[in-house]
Amino acid sequence: MSEQKLALVTGATRGIGRAIAERLAQQGYRVVGTATSDSGADSIRAALQALSPEHDAMVLNIGDAEQTETALKHLLSDFGTPAVVVNNAGITRDNLFLRLSEDDWQAVINTNLNGVFRVCKAMVKAMLKQKHGAIINISSIIGTTGNAGQTNYAAAKAGLEGFSRSLAQEVASRNITINCVAPGFIQTDMTDVLPETQKEAILATIPSKRFGQVAEIAGAVAFLASDDAKYITGQTIHVNGGMNMG
Repeated sequence: MSEQKLALVTGATRGIGRAIAERLAQQGYRVVGTATSDSGADSIRAALQALSPEHDAMVLNIGDAEQTETALKHLLSDFGTPAVVVNNAGITRDNLFLRLSEDDWQAVINTNLNGVFRVCKAMVKAMLKQKHGAIINISSIIGTTGNAGQTNYAAAKAGLEGFSRSLAQEVASRNITINCVAPGFIQTDMTDVLPETQKEAILATIPSKRFGQVAEIAGAVAFLASDDAKYITGQTIHVNGGMNMG
């Protein structure tokens, strides 16, 4: 790049978020990764600065409206307006619907949907002033197919995709793109601990007969962040090995 651009990646401590942050850093962006704790921010900062010293990290809890507003004001003040924002941070509180508590429903909706609203509210306002930007929201195959025990998560991710399409229509004329990447089953520390029988059952539903890799999600995000994708907006890119086609 002729001029280094800033990228914000939420939920960058490990797994998909870490891979996205590192891929964007390798693509030449100055990356700020976020975590919900000081130790998490220290971890992603160390990983990114091992690539190049200009990268950084910060504490951001998108489930907390006041903390999010304060943290993002500091981001804009200290680093400037990002050219790329990746909303990856999220939580799960899985349970069968009849056992799902109000608190677990609200926690997932608040973080996975309301939290993205909070980040986008601050970032879009700043991007409108610079008249360019790319926001990539990390959804899930579950937002399309549903999944037993995840009504809260599926609702949040389906809502995220509708939110992204609507916002894309509002800001497209200002050279800002809004897209989603929806991973299928990706090999992470969460899938590594699944029993072999459960892994085999999942693999039987995937035409590619393997779990995806975090690098494959990072690659899709890097494409949507690039100039090659400037005419793509309001889309959900599914990366699931053929598990869901359409």
